[in-house]
Amino acid sequence: MGQGGEPRRAQAYDGELGAAVARAQEGDEEAFAVAYRLVQPGLLGYVRGLVGEDAEDVASEAWLEIARDLGRFRGDGAGFRGWTATIARHRALDHLRRRRVRPQAATLEQDVLELPGPYSTHDQALESMTTERALGLVRRLPRDQAEAVLLRVVVGLDGPAAARVLGKRPGAVRTAAYRGLKRLARQLEEEARDGAGER
Repeated sequence: MGQGGEPRRAQAYDGELGAAVARAQEGDEEAFAVAYRLVQPGLLGYVRGLVGEDAEDVASEAWLEIARDLGRFRGDGAGFRGWTATIARHRALDHLRRRRVRPQAATLEQDVLELPGPYSTHDQALESMTTERALGLVRRLPRDQAEAVLLRVVVGLDGPAAARVLGKRPGAVRTAAYRGLKRLARQLEEEARDGAGER
């Protein structure tokens, strides 16, 4: 963690992100692509923690809204991450409401149809399993703790920014994130003990 409890990775690129957003607001499409590349991994992880396998569709909806409303955004790189997380959260909650009303039929997975990429399938599978396992553990947390952990750790927002996204006080978000991380640690310890006992 960096100063003030903010992840170092977020601090490292906030200046570059702020500059890219400013250029994108002036119509620079390449700058928008830079902002997208900097924000999308954390945003997708956050949305995946909320909606699961539909995360890419929900994140795409969020990016459409982000692109449409970019001219109205005011702030720096850290503010942009918070703003995009707020939009993504609203799209995710809308998606969850729609899913409750109208259950989806099973469809053929697009992954089955894709050709192999230039990366090692083994490495991609391990990374995907690790990410999915972590997000699965986070999804088992109470909702307030899960969102606080995702916003603080995956998106990289500081306490006040995460609080604005969730509409809560910073202290409440810090407490929820702390409790969520403690619960995750206990879950991992229990899994390690259970795994050791099976040998």
